[in-house]
Amino acid sequence: MNTPDNGVRSTSGPVVALVPAAGRGVRLGESMPKAFVTVGGTPMVRLAVEGLIASGAVDRIIVMVPTELVDSAVALLPPSDSVHVVVGGAERIDSVRAGIAAAPDAGYFLVHDAARALTPPGLIARVAAQLRAGRSAVIPGLPVADTIKSVDATGAVTGTPDRAQLRAIQTPQGFAADLLRSAYATEGIQATDDAGLVERLGAVVTTIPGDPLAFKITTPLDLLLANAVLDGAEIGRVVSELASEPSIQGAMAAPSASEVAP
Repeated sequence: MNTPDNGVRSTSGPVVALVPAAGRGVRLGESMPKAFVTVGGTPMVRLAVEGLIASGAVDRIIVMVPTELVDSAVALLPPSDSVHVVVGGAERIDSVRAGIAAAPDAGYFLVHDAARALTPPGLIARVAAQLRAGRSAVIPGLPVADTIKSVDATGAVTGTPDRAQLRAIQTPQGFAADLLRSAYATEGIQATDDAGLVERLGAVVTTIPGDPLAFKITTPLDLLLANAVLDGAEIGRVVSELASEPSIQGAMAAPSASEVAP
């Protein structure tokens, strides 16, 4: 008799992040796999891996890439014993399955899109913390700002869901390892995200607040936005550093009485 999943389970073992990076990213309009397109001069997949490392919550990272790009990926990713590259599959689901197989000792999995390259490390840490606290499946999400319509094959509106009950889901999505392994044990399964596969098992999936910076870089407009975000962050850093220089601080100080006297 199967025991219903109440959303909480006791487990142990390392937190392993799986980063699918074998997709072609046709909608982005680039000639290379999307994960290898640069944002601010750095490939998306490296930015994503750097964010995972910076979170301090991940023990190991497995990046799944096309066969022909294994050597390139090894060369461009951060040189760390915790980062590993394996061959991915033709579809995202095949890549995740390959990552799962490469981590038989994992206690928890974080599945993270390389295309969410600007995801703050703090968000990653919060997902991992919820898993460590006993949650079996944890996903970040943001409230939906737009009105959503369901439509039929002809485009006619069939309903308007209450957007207060809707969330736009991001990554990393976190799971107890045995739960994700069970979800991927069946060949030919399909879903738009990993949580969707877990839901089919009857597992409780818990949402936590996401972050606007965890947006997915899918279209040329998204790429433009990501570059603008990084450019703005760099400008802010330079301004901050300049403001801390003694010579700049002196120049910004209020003028003395003698300087303003007529």
